[in-house]
Amino acid sequence: MNLESLIRPNIIRLKPYASARHEFTGTGDVFLDANENPYESGVNRYPDPLQQALKQRISTLKKIPTECIFLGNGSDEAIDLILRIFCTPGEDQIMVLPPTYGMYQVSADIADVDVIKVRLDNDFQPDIQAIKSAITPNTKVLFLCSPNNPTGNRLDQSLVLELLDYFKGIVVVDEAYIDFCADHTLLPFLKNYDHLIIMQTLSKAWGMAAVRLGMAFASPQLIGYFNKVKAPYNINILTQRFVLDRLSREEEMKQQVKQLQEEKLKLIDAFKTMKEVVQVYPSDSNFLLIKCLHADEVYSGLIQQGIVVRNRSKEPGCEGCLRITVGTAEENSILLDHMKS
Repeated sequence: MNLESLIRPNIIRLKPYASARHEFTGTGDVFLDANENPYESGVNRYPDPLQQALKQRISTLKKIPTECIFLGNGSDEAIDLILRIFCTPGEDQIMVLPPTYGMYQVSADIADVDVIKVRLDNDFQPDIQAIKSAITPNTKVLFLCSPNNPTGNRLDQSLVLELLDYFKGIVVVDEAYIDFCADHTLLPFLKNYDHLIIMQTLSKAWGMAAVRLGMAFASPQLIGYFNKVKAPYNINILTQRFVLDRLSREEEMKQQVKQLQEEKLKLIDAFKTMKEVVQVYPSDSNFLLIKCLHADEVYSGLIQQGIVVRNRSKEPGCEGCLRITVGTAEENSILLDHMKS
């Protein structure tokens, strides 16, 4: 695939800003090139603009070469860059499959990029024929969220691969919740599809939502354009240090994921006994989507008790549904006690 045919001509021509740490990457004793405050505070020097030490750790963790990794201020930065790299404002389109993560739409609206919407089917899976029929010559990016938010289920891998084989634009697979079904990541397929971008995050299973560190994995050519367009120092040194330390505790993360999986099963069993809950949807994530007879009333009642869940009733295909994150055993018990009462 000729990837450059998908990239905006002005981005291809763009001469990126060269920071001091881009121009000199070696070792030195006296640094007088970046107009920094010379008095040591621990944070007085600019951070590595390409986060090489952190990428090396992630490379080992994900078994992906460092040149195939982009790090952003949350996955939302990657979404924004994808639109800026590939989509000409007022001309190109993206495609999303609702119900899905709302930032695809918001980012497109900010970028003045049209959004084609093709509803997931009744099982919250891609409607392949409807997608193929809706694609136009100006459809540049297809966003797939798997496991999907707010439904919780992962998309059928065979359907995703069929779309990768068919669609000639950029296919973005958002795997924010993949650590809860790690065997189903599409990372091994990166070598087969130059137009595939996979996004992951450290906000969920790794417990670093406040740190804001998102990852995008793609071919070295595409990652080169991410680095070309991003802000020079988009990941600060405090984040880089914190994440490096946290990633050394992989077993702790896996144990927490195991506990959350067990708690999720307890919630599923409890919800299935409640007359108010008419359906519990399959989940490959750390949350559940449940359909209630009186979702608004249940939501309001929980709020009055200081229990905050997400009312997703206005999302397509989610009428009467609440999205409930799996909490600690104590938090889940409190939730169930109030829903039973």
